[in-house]
Amino acid sequence: METTSANDPNEANAETIDGAEALSAILMADDVSGALWSAVDSGRIDTLVPELPALRMEQDPIHRHKDVLSHTIAVVAKTPDDVIVRLAALFHDIAKPRTRSFEHGGVTFRHHEVVGSRMTRKRMTSLGYDDAVVEEVTELVRLSGRFKGYADGWSDSAVRRYARDAGPLLGRLNALIRSDSTTRNKQKAADLQLSIDDLERRIADLAEEERRDAERPQIDGQAVMAHLGTAGGRHIGDILTMLLKVKRAEGELSDDELYARIDSWWEERSGDYELRS
Repeated sequence: METTSANDPNEANAETIDGAEALSAILMADDVSGALWSAVDSGRIDTLVPELPALRMEQDPIHRHKDVLSHTIAVVAKTPDDVIVRLAALFHDIAKPRTRSFEHGGVTFRHHEVVGSRMTRKRMTSLGYDDAVVEEVTELVRLSGRFKGYADGWSDSAVRRYARDAGPLLGRLNALIRSDSTTRNKQKAADLQLSIDDLERRIADLAEEERRDAERPQIDGQAVMAHLGTAGGRHIGDILTMLLKVKRAEGELSDDELYARIDSWWEERSGDYELRS
């Protein structure tokens, strides 16, 4: 029988692939909370994600009624049936033991999302996850704290920045944030969901506003009238339609170029219009 050395890279690669499959199977179990606790109690999680058991001893002042491991498993259990979101939930607080510090009589975990994203990348890569999956989960972990402070008031530019930074992960990021609330206070839990509802509404409204703005020509009717020295009329609407077609076809151009297009258009068609005095 052919034997394989313990140092054989093919054998090692098979083990790492099995690790990714094993962790994903746990996270996608029907009873994900039970599956995770079983993996923790049996010691299996120590092999898959050795950083995770350290969360059991870490008390988070934000979630005073439970340690960080209990909180983490509760968050995972609340996520939708999406392995990317569940992996992000599993790793989102992974760096709290490493970033813990004591300031002004309290405990802080400053920049734990950034540190956690690096830890997540290293652990998921060692488990054999595909690069694309690693990138998405790592980015979700990094962004997982961005929603903090929304209830204190965000400007439209802050909302746009949040959506822009999340990019194609926006839906998954919001699902992770919705799940990251394990408070027993029903009012606080409801307020969080309402805040995310409000954020999603504002993102949609701003996107529609930007879409409408993109449909407007660069130069407005008043500027066209001033340039031609005419009053309003049908020709102004037709020129604006022309400018919008130019914008759709060629993108934004300099004002000088657009005024040159207006002059050329008007020179060819001015006789077709009866101008008001």
